[in-house]
Amino acid sequence: MFGYISPDTPYLFKKDEILYKALYCGLCKGIGAGCGQVARTALQYDMAFASALVHNIRGEDVKIKKARCAAHWFRRRPVAAVDDTAIALGCVNTALAYFKLCDDKADGEVRGVLRHLYKKGYKRVLKRHPRVAEIVSKQMLAQAALEKAGCAVIDEACEPTANMMREISDYLLKEYSTPQTQKLFYNLGKWVYLIDALDDYDKDVKKSRYNVLYNVYGEGCRAQAVKKGEKELVFIFDMLFAQLRESLSAIKFNFNHDLTDNIILRGIPLKTKAVFYGGCNGGCSADKKTAKQLKKQDLSTGV
Repeated sequence: MFGYISPDTPYLFKKDEILYKALYCGLCKGIGAGCGQVARTALQYDMAFASALVHNIRGEDVKIKKARCAAHWFRRRPVAAVDDTAIALGCVNTALAYFKLCDDKADGEVRGVLRHLYKKGYKRVLKRHPRVAEIVSKQMLAQAALEKAGCAVIDEACEPTANMMREISDYLLKEYSTPQTQKLFYNLGKWVYLIDALDDYDKDVKKSRYNVLYNVYGEGCRAQAVKKGEKELVFIFDMLFAQLRESLSAIKFNFNHDLTDNIILRGIPLKTKAVFYGGCNGGCSADKKTAKQLKKQDLSTGV
């Protein structure tokens, strides 16, 4: 996950906002307990969503108490207690951060040097949850192979990330894993890869990096690529939304699931619209005109 999964805040109940933030703080402490203090700096809100989902499906009640931390020492705030699930998710977050920075290094990105900051944390992942490290490394290598081959098929390019999310869900949920949970995490992974490719389109083109959407549409900026592939992209995203809704409705939850419903049914479609209609980051002459034309049309948000 890359920081794209978030709730539709205006439609988030206060109780769920408190839970969401408490899970985030609990994961931060979980990363510290499992992977070291430096690894905490890589935490994404995506993992708070994953924590809510996994805890609920497994029937593990989240215990929340008020506590302080180094970043917010002056005021106590609700924090979810650290448990085995939080530590496991912390290991997932650390492994993803480490391999993402390794990938940045391979792409010639300056920030790739930061991978050394998470190397020690990754070694702890290898000791605590070697299966997590195995899943992430295997699928990242598969992703690199597709990129090296210049893959120009959208579904094929999304496959490693989708498979990684499905395999991680199996590992985290264990006996609670079902075909429905596998499908949900698989499509979440597919969406994350595709929205990241769309969001990074202009930067990837500018720096001559691989981007499956550029390989498919061959346009110089994101707005032009979206215009050219609009029908296909809308169809792909709408299919993903439909499959996420179908999987969600078939999963057995043990507690209230308003938070995860909000994120999947509202947050993800709205984030898609924001990126889809955002124009290009390169400031090309066609950008404003193309974005304005696209905004007249709409993605099916399911809300």
